[in-house]
Amino acid sequence: MKNDKENFKIEFKRRIYKFILQLIKITELLEDKKTVDRIFIGQIIRSVTSIGANYIEAQAASSKKDFINFIHHSLKSANETKFWLALIRDTNKLPKEKVNELLSELIEISNILGASLLTLKGKRN
Repeated sequence: MKNDKENFKIEFKRRIYKFILQLIKITELLEDKKTVDRIFIGQIIRSVTSIGANYIEAQAASSKKDFINFIHHSLKSANETKFWLALIRDTNKLPKEKVNELLSELIEISNILGASLLTLKGKRN
């Protein structure tokens, strides 16, 4: 039977994956014929998929330092994705309510990644 830590990792991985799928689906509402929308689509898809890819890589890390590095990159990608989502929201390219829902989920994911980094680095109280 898996312990709480293992269950959390599995559920968090699913949560990130689900978030990525939701964001990909909403970007399909952007018009890829417009230059700015193409830029938004490319940048946000790159950054959001990097969150998941780096988190998965962390699970197979060969050392604690390597693990921390991948989690750090995942957090950086989450922060970049927040930037792109806010920009899309504030240019009225997508429904604000839906973008705000995605931002709320992304903030929670970022907070978990950040707290994990603090714990791993021994800086958590």
